[in-house]
Amino acid sequence: MIPDPSHVDHHSPRRVPPVAGVETAGFRRLLRIWFIALIGDGVRVTTLPVFAAVSTRDPLAVSAVAVAEVLPWLVVALPAGALVDRMRPRAVVFGAHAVRGLLTAVLAVLVVAGRAGPVTLAVFAFLVTSAQTFADSAEQVLLVELAGPRDIERANARFVTAETIGLDLVGPLTAGVLLGVGAGGVGAFSTWPPTLCFGLNALAFLVAAGQVARLPDIAARCDRSGDTRTSVIARLRADVVEGGRFLARHRGLRTLVGIVMLTAFAVSATNAVTALYVVQALAAPAAVMSAMLIALSLGTLAAARISPVVAGGVGDGPVLVGSLFLLGAGMAVVGTIPSVAAAVAGYLLVGCAVGGWNVLAASRRQRMTPHRMMGRVSSAYRVLTWGFMPLGAGFAGPLAALTSLRTVFLVVAGLVALAAVVAARPLLRSPELTG
Repeated sequence: MIPDPSHVDHHSPRRVPPVAGVETAGFRRLLRIWFIALIGDGVRVTTLPVFAAVSTRDPLAVSAVAVAEVLPWLVVALPAGALVDRMRPRAVVFGAHAVRGLLTAVLAVLVVAGRAGPVTLAVFAFLVTSAQTFADSAEQVLLVELAGPRDIERANARFVTAETIGLDLVGPLTAGVLLGVGAGGVGAFSTWPPTLCFGLNALAFLVAAGQVARLPDIAARCDRSGDTRTSVIARLRADVVEGGRFLARHRGLRTLVGIVMLTAFAVSATNAVTALYVVQALAAPAAVMSAMLIALSLGTLAAARISPVVAGGVGDGPVLVGSLFLLGAGMAVVGTIPSVAAAVAGYLLVGCAVGGWNVLAASRRQRMTPHRMMGRVSSAYRVLTWGFMPLGAGFAGPLAALTSLRTVFLVVAGLVALAAVVAARPLLRSPELTG
């Protein structure tokens, strides 16, 4: 059982966490930092590909920037998680956001100077996401410590809500408005609108970093003082292997990871063809895509608020299984009924499924993970998720070409429903809690 963070161990005063709970000043400040940084992320993920496309007019350059932006989740996240477990999370969050803010400020200056070429954009994308892998792992550690075991579901619900509003709504809408001002001509677009977007992004990161100093200072949980290996690389490799081995051997975590890998594959497959489905199969204006994404966000927000309450009454297992079936149902609605209304309704259901799953699956994973391994397990979880996304996108194209766009949604719905059936028993089983 995870110990109550409010418990005071007088023999280890350095490791006494602050009083826990989502209503504490420490957690509220962490949530504010998370939200501010996510708004910056939302501005950047909208602006960077648009600026790369308009400034280079080169599909290979745009693709290289996109790959550079996601590559750190596959090559940096695991060692980042191992390092986070050895460090004070508050210092990691401060350093990561400060570095991201400075990098983005430099990019804004380069855009003004006309020096932000494809190589610069790719290097920036890789470095800023690399810093994000550290921030995300450290914020997971802080979330668990500051929320405490009793409030872990409510804490994750608030994080998912902040993520949906900041990353999916406020950030992209802000970038869209700023970029739209300069859409009248390529020359105008290539100067101050993207500069303003990147400047706003940098400001968000720096403001978030400035808030970190007032977070509780929690000691590192991974004590390696007795490690006799002299090589830093050897120690880091051992930490990564230890985290991966724990994840592979823990039955409850294996179940969650397996489902996440499959759903990441499935969702990325539908995402790859959704825009084409709207304009070709539905013969609808591209604006319908925006309506579907808004419905997805609204569903996620609603489920993030409701799922902890429902889980408190019936347990998290039934809600997790129900979320999987609901995800499959949403995809089936889109694929079965070729209409705009069905597409929007289907994505609303998908959003509800995603919100419920993300809140409760994260809470279960955190409860089953030893505190000293939180950074490594969280990073491995993210690596496996991102690793399967390209496979799903690659699967969707050939399947649509051989059959139809609607078939992609129906096949995905079947895969998710099958996963729900197979995973129902282990998900309904009480999780194996660790401390």
